[in-house]
Amino acid sequence: MAAKDIQQRPAATPASAEKTYAWPTVTPPVDIVEEADAYVLRADVPGADPASVNVHFEKGVLTVRADRPAPKGEGDVLYREFEPCSFERTFTVANIVDADKVKAAYALGVLTVTLPKADAAKPRKIAITTA
Repeated sequence: MAAKDIQQRPAATPASAEKTYAWPTVTPPVDIVEEADAYVLRADVPGADPASVNVHFEKGVLTVRADRPAPKGEGDVLYREFEPCSFERTFTVANIVDADKVKAAYALGVLTVTLPKADAAKPRKIAITTA
């Protein structure tokens, strides 16, 4: 995979600029790994509500989003470092991904998005003919 294949888009994209959130938007850290048949993106979204996790892939643009609500507890809060926020990150993906087979899973605060390679992007062995 070349650096040009999956690139982070600027934070202020037209689609996200139209949205208004009550919480600050945080850019989650990600790892992108190339495997034989797919690219795997892992985003850290600790404390995100599983119901709020959203992965959208359209026209070569991958957007991951999740909300971390305020922790629920009893009594008065004396001190808080765990603030509610919205996680959001957007990437431009080259035409190397089979869009119909993109999968996502969320577990233990990590969102994993698997982007299967399109057949044209997979390595293949070329047969050699001899004279």
